[in-house]
Amino acid sequence: MVVARSDEERHDRDPVPPSQAGLQRVDARLLNPQYAVTVDGVSPRSTVYVRSSLVVSRTDRAATVAMLDEVAASLGWQVTLDESHDGTRLTYAGRARARAHDSGAAVFGVSRLLISVLPNQAAASPDAWVLIQKARALKGVEALRGVGLDHVLSSSPVEVNPYHESNPYHESNPYHESNPYHESNPADSGTPGPLATYARPGSGGRQPVAYAGPMPFRRNDSQIRGRRPVVATVDTGCGAHPWLDRAVVTGLTLDDKPIGYVDPATDPEQHGDLEGPLDGVLDLLAGHGTFIAGLVHQACPDAVILPFRVVPSTGPVVESDWVDTLVKIAELVRRHRDGEAGGYPIDVLSISLGYYHETPEDALFDPTLAELLRVIGECGTVVVCSAGNEATTRPMFPAAFAPWVGAKGLFPETTNRVPVVSVGALNPNKTDALFSNTGRWVRAYRPGAAVMSTMPPLQGGLQPVATTEAFGRTRQAIDPDDYSGGFAVWSGTSFAAPLLAGEIADYLVGRLPPDGEAETRQRAVARGRRAVKHVAGIVP
Repeated sequence: MVVARSDEERHDRDPVPPSQAGLQRVDARLLNPQYAVTVDGVSPRSTVYVRSSLVVSRTDRAATVAMLDEVAASLGWQVTLDESHDGTRLTYAGRARARAHDSGAAVFGVSRLLISVLPNQAAASPDAWVLIQKARALKGVEALRGVGLDHVLSSSPVEVNPYHESNPYHESNPYHESNPYHESNPADSGTPGPLATYARPGSGGRQPVAYAGPMPFRRNDSQIRGRRPVVATVDTGCGAHPWLDRAVVTGLTLDDKPIGYVDPATDPEQHGDLEGPLDGVLDLLAGHGTFIAGLVHQACPDAVILPFRVVPSTGPVVESDWVDTLVKIAELVRRHRDGEAGGYPIDVLSISLGYYHETPEDALFDPTLAELLRVIGECGTVVVCSAGNEATTRPMFPAAFAPWVGAKGLFPETTNRVPVVSVGALNPNKTDALFSNTGRWVRAYRPGAAVMSTMPPLQGGLQPVATTEAFGRTRQAIDPDDYSGGFAVWSGTSFAAPLLAGEIADYLVGRLPPDGEAETRQRAVARGRRAVKHVAGIVP
């Protein structure tokens, strides 16, 4: 008998991973369910993870390392704690319950464990999935709760490989046909089609554009009742731009520890070509964070923007680094809400990246990320997440922690926190963009295809197709990667999320207490829930 499937089930397919170059950049691999090691009915879905590391969210780290090291020894490997990883922890007494492996107040954050071959062993290369599944088989599934893969997240807009058409090895690349989403990119499919149009300059791909209108009007502090709304972004940072000079605040720390990456030498908003071949082509994500900040600013010129940098110029993003940044942001929010020193108000958090978990609907789904977002929501902060660009209904996290339409979802709704808001992309004519993920877990849609925003003054190595002189003036065709004009057009759900985040911030203008005035969690949560209902049309 043929069982009828819903549209959501039929279109719930596994997106393919980044390119091999992207995987190698962070020592990652694809978990292929056809060949994956399984345990007691645990059938994983595909995901991308770091081969030689695990993340641990439990506090009994020494015992966990000892347990995993014992199992690893049988494979010729060893497990050690990564001392170089920050591993910031958030202790939140406001949570009534704690996980079974914790005691006292709930503790959030992750440590990173490294897997390596034992000295003088001729063992196979370490594989985190093989280790964690063998440990589950020997120690039991429950004993591994709080131990998970170090997933690889994507933060890519719809982009095209500049060598796609001219690459003589294109057809002979064994990974090409199996990877229509090169660099997490639905446009690089290898075959011309409707999705590919979004990556072409002139059809929504990244390209310079001239803006002839006025700068968004930003009021003086004296003209605003209460403090300004604060929007934090977690992306590639933010570069210099006249629109953003007054709005952006950088250099924020937690107990003098930096939040995210801070080395200016690796800043994609200052240096457009940090990785890849010596070809003069701008990196995939160069300018991405500045573009996002400009969308927030257009929607709410009065907002303060906090751009935290955790995304490299070409991606991908390692989960353990990303979660560590979120823990620090959560601690800033918690301290502010509880009136402690060292906090900072964040009213909206915009996240334009995510990953697909291998076991999202069973007991193995580690609650670390969900709990972090819960803490942030219980402080009254609205978390807005992009839905992803893979044209699938498969839930992507953290966006899929939003309340689902007509379903319980994976993050039960309560009235004591602000719900996560997931955002898909619209075309300029307000139809859904073909590349946008969709499904019951995507709760709002905003323009994300061929949108215009700010860019740092990056210049790539491409040149105009023609240049000449006449009447003492230079005449050129458009330089395809010269962003010295300060503006660009781009496409992706990465840009739908900050636009909605800015709209929520704009709703909050005049509705926030003055700086330094104490406020209860209940009042902050109620205001955030009203903002979500009013702006996104979601009834929490």
